Amino acid sequence: MKKSFLLVSFLSILPLFACLAQSQTTETWPDGSPMSEWFLDYSKVDPTKLGKQYRLTDHGVKDDSTILQTAQIQAIINHAADFGGGVVVVPKGTFLSGALFFKPKTHLHLEEGAVLKGSDDIANYPKIPSRMEGQNLDYFAALVNAYGVHGFTISGKGTIDGNGLKFWEAFWKRREEDPNCTNLEVSRPRLVFIWKSNDVQLQDVKLINAGFWSSHYYQCENVKILDLRITSPHQPVKAPSTDAIDLDVVKNVLIKGCYLAVNDDAIALKGGKGPWADKDPNNGENTNILIEDSEFGFCHGALTAGSEAIHNKNIVMRNIKVQDAVRLLWLKMRPDTPQHYEYITVENISGQARSFIYVKPWTQFFDLKGREDVPLSYSDHITMRNIDLDCEIFFDVAITEHDRLADFWFENLRINAKNGVFNDSLVDGFTLKNVEVNGRMLY
Repeated sequence: MKKSFLLVSFLSILPLFACLAQSQTTETWPDGSPMSEWFLDYSKVDPTKLGKQYRLTDHGVKDDSTILQTAQIQAIINHAADFGGGVVVVPKGTFLSGALFFKPKTHLHLEEGAVLKGSDDIANYPKIPSRMEGQNLDYFAALVNAYGVHGFTISGKGTIDGNGLKFWEAFWKRREEDPNCTNLEVSRPRLVFIWKSNDVQLQDVKLINAGFWSSHYYQCENVKILDLRITSPHQPVKAPSTDAIDLDVVKNVLIKGCYLAVNDDAIALKGGKGPWADKDPNNGENTNILIEDSEFGFCHGALTAGSEAIHNKNIVMRNIKVQDAVRLLWLKMRPDTPQHYEYITVENISGQARSFIYVKPWTQFFDLKGREDVPLSYSDHITMRNIDLDCEIFFDVAITEHDRLADFWFENLRINAKNGVFNDSLVDGFTLKNVEVNGRMLY
């Protein structure tokens, strides 16, 4: 999407709530703690200042989309690391590769017109220690991997293409054979996986056609995702499980100026699953996440907590245009996992979604693993304000005796919904101010 169109989209939101947004949007987190100035710095990394430039075609790699060149590209990354680091530059053209592993002090830059294209043969993605769906396990490497690469950057106007069609078709064939098959039964690679890496920045690139999740950040701190376009199709062949951004045990994340349209969740907050997930040192919380000035196309959930999450706190999504989300805010209450979603604010939103808010038990692959009691799930201090939305269902909420909802705040809402039914009795402590549904003021 051109930035001029994105800017127009944002400006179209502002007239409706200009004064309200100005008074309500402050640089504090929902729990009242101050937001670091780090979140106010949107400056782009200059790749020319990151060390020596290693242009693929200057080091024997051919511009030929039919030749697998994983070993040659990896050799350039290794050489750069051995000589103090630098930037691996993908020039204009299409370069086919399997899994690549970036090393400390190395970076990736894709020039305009450059395509780093993933192999569609899973044999080119080795199975190694990894993290998937809230559990640590051996799994296939992503196309771009960074393990313990502090300061890692991906920049440029080029494209990382997962070439996922073959993987998608294999998944849907397996799902036809067994409707209860898990996501991990069909071998598929992610597009980008970054693990135990701090001070990471991705800017300007396009991530498309992921075989599995589009980008996954695990046990990272200080991650900025600026002006990315992340897309995978939902028709004619659906690209299954292609979450745009999966945040998994992370702290301090800024997502700004992005366009996200995928056949799963746009932004998913993860962190662990299972009846004793909160006791596992591999799991943890997501804290201090700011998502702003972005636009979402088709997605299952614009912002989703779960389905593998134990604690999400201080999450803000603001100044967003939603074009075709199935759900604006989705809180997955997983009955086999202890969960706490707290201090989540969604504000200054316009567009359309099937459900304004969706809070229901998530029972797919339910497994208490012998635990006799059922863990409780909590969602509290959930704020939704300054929102103009067309939807099918306004309050899509149904909970069990194992779920606890408290301290919800709806303010300055203008909702048009086919189903405008509202039941505030499901929440312990519900504040509504200036909430209009189908032209009728609720409060």
